Amino acid sequence: MKSQSNFISFTLKMLVLLASFSAIIACDAPAKGDMYLVNIDDKGVILDGFDPVAFFTQKMPVKGNAQMQTKWHDAIYYFSSNENKMLFDSMPEKYAPQFGGYCGYAVSLGHLAPVDVNFFSIINDRLILQHNAKATDGWNKNPNSLELADKYWPQLLSKRGKPIIPDEEKKFLVNVNDDGYVAEGYDVVSYFTDSKPVKGDPKIVKLYNGGFYVFASEEHKQLFGADPSKYAPQYGGYCAYAISRNKLRPIDPEIYQIVEGRLMLQHSKSALESFSEDIPGNTAKADGFWPGLVSERAGKQTGYDEMVQK
Repeated sequence: MKSQSNFISFTLKMLVLLASFSAIIACDAPAKGDMYLVNIDDKGVILDGFDPVAFFTQKMPVKGNAQMQTKWHDAIYYFSSNENKMLFDSMPEKYAPQFGGYCGYAVSLGHLAPVDVNFFSIINDRLILQHNAKATDGWNKNPNSLELADKYWPQLLSKRGKPIIPDEEKKFLVNVNDDGYVAEGYDVVSYFTDSKPVKGDPKIVKLYNGGFYVFASEEHKQLFGADPSKYAPQYGGYCAYAISRNKLRPIDPEIYQIVEGRLMLQHSKSALESFSEDIPGNTAKADGFWPGLVSERAGKQTGYDEMVQK
């Protein structure tokens, strides 16, 4: 009986130790890079098949050979020579691109973007890729870009790539969903160009005034970037009718109206009908209340108000 009791006690202790050890590993995993988030194609290949070592040794992108490959952290790397493959295999952390091979500038802004291997830099012996010339310029203009990218990358890992609202953007009053998307991830440009809301592609995003805008095409992203105030929904993307009653309410992205070139999103058909009863008057009221709401609630953890009464 005593022997059985000792066995049970020993088993319980081992289980506790095992649980503790597992917890330590789980907590430490993101920091060690054990939670992989890599920019690969449909074949699992990273860097569009370019040799990661060549960026260091030849100071230029060199196409790799599929016959010489290594798989590391869920990504397949191609090499232009056996020598480069041996260098990578001996020290993959040194040669692998930073931030999973995603655009460094985008990561510094809290989201992911694809890359063009022709836009790269080696900073502190780290390979950093960019999306295009504009991203490269944005990265270079901010002396804190690398620090910000290092700050937001672990958070992107923990969210499996879903956008992070940067601290610098939390000063705005903007209606975003759990993914940080304005207009529930619908393409705000499509309301104007397609005369209907079109769901955006999470791979095509732009950060603006505290929220991520998602677009159905690169063309729409460029249109928005050239004149964001033209396409962004009024009143931070909150229900326009609620704003006219000095309230913050959620929206249904498929219920909207364009008033004198301004996109007004509404919470429901009832809100749309109520707003439409006096469009000039309700627009004037909303315009009047909005600055006060921004002054009072911007930059704070704020939820939605109770339902609006007529």
